[in-house]
Amino acid sequence: MQMPAAYEVAPDDFGEGHHTTTGLSNTKLGMWAFLGSECLLFGGLISTYMLYRGRVAAGPGPEDVFDIPFTSISSFVLLMSSLTMVLAVVSIAQGDLKRFRTWVLTTAFLGAVFVSGQAYEFTVFYREGLGFTTSLFSSSFYVLTGFHGVHVTFGIMMLLALFGLSLRGRLGVGQAETVEIVGLYWHFVDIVWIVIFTVVYLIPA
Repeated sequence: MQMPAAYEVAPDDFGEGHHTTTGLSNTKLGMWAFLGSECLLFGGLISTYMLYRGRVAAGPGPEDVFDIPFTSISSFVLLMSSLTMVLAVVSIAQGDLKRFRTWVLTTAFLGAVFVSGQAYEFTVFYREGLGFTTSLFSSSFYVLTGFHGVHVTFGIMMLLALFGLSLRGRLGVGQAETVEIVGLYWHFVDIVWIVIFTVVYLIPA
């Protein structure tokens, strides 16, 4: 995956530690390996949803409950958080802690807006009769989108941890790679959501 231009910062700016023969540090290589395993996991969940999305023996189907405009806005908010994450990584690499804190908090806020929107959406679906055990479609839908929501929530926790470390003076240019690694995770959940949104909401069953 080609990195955004904003990530084109000199390697020394990240204060990286031990490197592998690939040129990547051990921690960054570990994150790429983790994201590779996550691709397999989400691939399995998406395949399961594709298999069951037409299985609606009783209860509402996707066309009865989905609110595409609402989910589109929520998706746009999440995608904008990738931009603010890039700005946070660039800020820490340049040693501008004030700007870093602003952008990392903005990223966490946008992620929280997305998760709140997903929780609201689940509540509305439940009131309209789409429970977890209503049909095979509903079960696969809640597992897939809920699992992604958990990933976003975990990402928010990591962003807030970075903010807390910066306030305590434990995060600076020398630890910029840590922010970049969290950024990789954040961009990953955003890209996965693009796939989920397309498959679940835009492609008719």
